[in-house]
Parts: sequence; structure tokens; C-alpha cells
Amino acid sequence: MSDARSTAWDIYSQSKPQRRKTNARGEVTWFNWTQYPDHGPGADVLNLHLGDSALDLGCGAGGNAAHLATLGVRSMGIDLSAKQLAKARERWPDVDDMELHQADALTYLKDTSTIFDAVYSVFGAAWFTDPGQLLPSVRTRLKPGGVFAFSQRPAVEGCYGCQASYIPRGPDEDPAIVKRWDYDPGVWERTLKEHGFVDVSASILTPPSGSRRTGTLFVRGVQGG
Repeated sequence: MSDARSTAWDIYSQSKPQRRKTNARGEVTWFNWTQYPDHGPGADVLNLHLGDSALDLGCGAGGNAAHLATLGVRSMGIDLSAKQLAKARERWPDVDDMELHQADALTYLKDTSTIFDAVYSVFGAAWFTDPGQLLPSVRTRLKPGGVFAFSQRPAVEGCYGCQASYIPRGPDEDPAIVKRWDYDPGVWERTLKEHGFVDVSASILTPPSGSRRTGTLFVRGVQGG
């Protein structure tokens, strides 16, 4: 895939270790919405049931998608990074009902005919795709009543809209650049509602106790049908 973003995320993947073998509760799969281990809500916010289907936009090394598959959900994950997907296949070789594909989010949503019960993104493509293009595309692939949810770092005060993220590539190369979209929770709520989502909520999840002070933006909406 020639997309320059693929190279950027391949580079990023090299800095990320594999997910732990178990979490603090001793579980071998689990859902994590935030940048902190064993913190935040779980998969229940997606309102999925046995036999339902879910799409992970920017699945990375596949931990969340693998967890949904173990719950009996038909789990699909897409990511631009071939190296991230290789890590996912290495980490979860025996998980059934999970499919992984290298794809751009907008392209995949346009080309697939599958209607999902939930679409979600954890520090993934929802952060790095123009919401004016992404939200209509997500709605076309969600069943009525289906959930769209995503999480990412909160916007820095005063730094809203399309921003640039720089990913180091080594001392002799310019950094790789990817775009991201940052807004405060109120703007995300209005934006989802303007695109036909209902029961919309957006908030900053507080970090766990300790020295870390950056929370996690969490946004959820329902396909209004």
C-alpha cells in the first residue's frame, strides 16, 4: 500500500509493545478505551450481543477486536499499518470470528456491503479522519440503533480542528506527518447530532489516580435510522 500514512503507522508500531498476556484481573482478553491499563469503561458501551458484528476503525495490534470475538461477536478490524496487523495476527492466532484487513477507513466503509451493529475506534481512524467525511460513511454501515463510539486524547485548549502529528523516522529523515481532528466534547456532540446520530454523549474520562493528568475523550452516539 503506497499511502504515506501506512509508513507512518508502521514506524509508530515499532514503539508499541505487544499487549500484556493478562490484565490486572487475570483476563487474557479485555477491552480498553483509554491510554491507561485497566481503566475506563468496557465493551458493554457498544451494546453488542452474541452473533452481532462490530468494526474496529484502526485496530492496531487487535486487542479490542480479539476481545469482542471471544464474546461471540463477529469482529472486523482494519488498519493502515501492515506491521500492526502482523502484530495482531502474532498475538491472537487462535481467536475465531475475527477478520483483519489492511485498509483506509473511508475506503473500506465505502466499499464494504456489511451492515454492522457497532463501529468503534480507540485512538484510531476516528481521530485521524475528517469527521465531515467519516461520520456519513459510518452511518451508512450502521444498522438503525447501532452504536458508534470512539476515544482519543482530548484537544489542547485553543488547538481545535485539523492538527498535525509528527512521527519520528530517525536522525537522517524528516518525521512522518499525519493529520488528526481535535475538538472539545461540546463540538463533538453537536457534530454527531448534525450527522444524524442520537443519544449522543461526549466527555473527558478522568485519568486514574496518580501523577498523570491527561484524561481521555470518549464520544458515543446511536444511529438514528
